Amino acid sequence: MIKVVNVSKNYGEQRAVNNLSLGIEKGSIFGFLGPNGAGKTTTIKMLTGINSPDQGKVEIDGWSPELSSVREKIGFKPEEPHFYEYLTGLEFIKFAGNLFERSYQKKESDYLGVMESAGLYGVRDKIIKHYSKGMRQRLGFAQAIINDPEYIFLDEPLEGLDPIGRRELKNMIERLKSQNKTIFFNSHILSDIEILCDQIGIIHKWKLVYSGSVLDFCRGEDLEKRFIEEIEKIEGSHSVA
Repeated sequence: MIKVVNVSKNYGEQRAVNNLSLGIEKGSIFGFLGPNGAGKTTTIKMLTGINSPDQGKVEIDGWSPELSSVREKIGFKPEEPHFYEYLTGLEFIKFAGNLFERSYQKKESDYLGVMESAGLYGVRDKIIKHYSKGMRQRLGFAQAIINDPEYIFLDEPLEGLDPIGRRELKNMIERLKSQNKTIFFNSHILSDIEILCDQIGIIHKWKLVYSGSVLDFCRGEDLEKRFIEEIEKIEGSHSVA
């Protein structure tokens, strides 16, 4: 389980997250929504142990994600992954896999399987410098699952993919859920979140404004419409105040 209790984070004088609390059950898909600058990426960095909260606590299965033993359970794809441009895709995935203790026993077939799952088998020996944006997104996803993590964090995983690529990646996310993986992702593509997610959280101006089921939030309307209504309602109340 992912547990976030009263977490706040500042960058200098700039507030990034304000008193955030979340509970995410194991084996679920959780979508995190919010306008640009709302605090989504900062939150995901705290959940993965990259950044520490200034206040509050983050726990994964009862332990801090900053512990190396917990990081072994985590896979993370940032919004804009950085790669060694002159490696091939397969070479990079092998390099990434060797950073984890649980990956030392992997065979060649394991790495090839990850490349195939990410839709990159046909370009596995291509230099990353020549990968398209969609290929890079797929490679970032492959990197996030190379250690067979229990918790997978994806920052804008569907951005830059064509419709076929989006469908394939959504299918992969659903397969991971069927293996009892817990998936947390940020996305601006609300139609995909509506289809994939069991639960959602909405953050606006660094504060959580909703956390719960997609169905309860949508109330028979599509997610994009309800999301816009909610944000406009909050903005309207702030302007009146």
